[in-house]
Amino acid sequence: MKNYANLKKTLLKDADIKKEYDALSPEYELVRAIIKRRTQKGLSQEELAEKMGTKQSAISRLESGKYNPSLSFLHKVADALDTKLKVTL
Repeated sequence: MKNYANLKKTLLKDADIKKEYDALSPEYELVRAIIKRRTQKGLSQEELAEKMGTKQSAISRLESGKYNPSLSFLHKVADALDTKLKVTL
């Protein structure tokens, strides 16, 4: 973990890398929050998908960052996780 922290620190000194890292930060924070809440609730991806009426592959894509979900989809995720979706600017 220490090597990763050192590498990250070194790479973020580059202005272009830092700009891209910062731009992706909200997406990764959202994904981390969803995964954390899902695991806290003791749900598998398949169980969450079933609660939402979708497929496990949709949850997998969401959690991997390979899917740009709609606000409606995020509301369904929040409802299935018994939490509220909060969007701020």
